[in-house]
Parts: sequence; structure tokens; C-alpha cells
Amino acid sequence: MADDLSRGAGQPMRDVPVDWEALEDAFENNAPEVHSYLHVVSGEVLRVVDGIADPEMHARIASDPAYLRIEPVSSREQYRWMERFIPMVEDAPLRGQLSQAIDGKGAFRRFKDVLIAYTTERERWFAFRSERLRVFMEAWLAANAMRPVPRPTWTAEATSEPQASPGVQITQEALGGRRARTSDALRKQLDEVLEGLGARDLEKVLAFAEFVKARRAARATPARSDVTATQEDVEKPSQPGSADYEPPSSKQRTAAR
Repeated sequence: MADDLSRGAGQPMRDVPVDWEALEDAFENNAPEVHSYLHVVSGEVLRVVDGIADPEMHARIASDPAYLRIEPVSSREQYRWMERFIPMVEDAPLRGQLSQAIDGKGAFRRFKDVLIAYTTERERWFAFRSERLRVFMEAWLAANAMRPVPRPTWTAEATSEPQASPGVQITQEALGGRRARTSDALRKQLDEVLEGLGARDLEKVLAFAEFVKARRAARATPARSDVTATQEDVEKPSQPGSADYEPPSSKQRTAAR
């Protein structure tokens, strides 16, 4: 973040039509094999995964000054968010469960597993976490001399270039509800594509959809923490070259106090 501050110092502010959902995903995903970039002209977020993307993709991105590397929030900082949230929970037994859940390796997954049975507190946690992400996103955009504006929208009557509204501040309303709107738009687009396909192509699409559905179900099934580490539990801090962050044990947290 210090490098971002020095990079944006003295630069004139520029309007960027940010894709909030994609940007939020990029900030919270700090898996070492995932690299995210913001295109400062279109506002699109590009995600490159090592071992899957074209090996020359990094070189092409580096040669294009319109792409800006996104440094995600570190696992260390996201762990602090859990620590700060727990004292806000009014239910004493639940506070105890959450405190125990973040003790040592596997903290992120156990914390989420505990909240599954507590809908209200789970929603409060998501809101709390989104607020923390919002602060990081606003700071990063400002440090890089970018002013967020709504993405251009097309209308049936529009025949010229879409116009973006004046700059706006990121709000909880902007962060919430985006996934539902995106899903509706994608389903509509999928319906339009399916109308032009033959029976054989439809079978292929159906087979792939079943594969995606099965993979999603497999990811949603909690794995044994002593056998398989989840992505969140192997995430690295955002600083390049830093060691993996492992949540402290209860003894270490007590000693720190």
C-alpha cells in the first residue's frame, strides 16, 4: 500500500468505471497462484491463474500501462477482522465457539463453519467484512489517483457511446446485491445462446453444467481440517516474499495480551 501511495501522489484524479463485484473478489482472494489486475480505462478486472493462463499473459499485461496490479488484503489482516468481530457478538456461548474456532491452523474454515448455524450473526459478519473491504478498496483507488464511477449501461434507445455518471463513493448498497443482478443478466444471456444451439451442442452444454454443479457441491462440503487445507488456510500475505501466515494459538494470543 505504501508503494501505491507514492505512485498516486501528485497525479490528477481519473474516473474509472469500476466492476465492484470483481474488484471485491480480487481484494479478498490472496491465493499465491492468483494474480488480479484492474484495467484503468474499462474498469474490468482480469484474473490470471498460474498453470492455467497463457504463460505469456503476464508479459502482455506488464507491457500494457492500462493494467494495474491489485494487491489483495493479506491473510494476517483478514484474520484480524475475525478477532475484531468476535467481541461484537452478544451471544456469549457463540463468542466462545468463535474464539476457539480461530485457534491455530484452519481458522478461516472453522470460523465460517460455526457461523453457518447462526444466520443473523453470519449476515452481520458478511456486512462487517464487506465494510473492511470497502475501506481497503477506497484507500487503494485514492492512492492510485482513481475516482470510482458507475459502469456505463446500455439502453434499447441508446445509439451512441454510453455515458457514466459523476464520481460516487463506494457504499454498502453498491457492494450488496451485485451478485443477484449479475446472475440474472448471465441467465438471460445464457437463454439467448441456448436458443441458437442444436441438440448435440445442448448435450455438451448440459454435461458441462452438471460438471460445474458437481464441483460447486464438492467445494461446499466441509473437508477434514487435518487432511485437506482449504484455499483460505493456505493463502499468503499480500507482501511478496513474505512467509505464510498461520493464525496464533490460544496460548500465543494470551501471551500477547
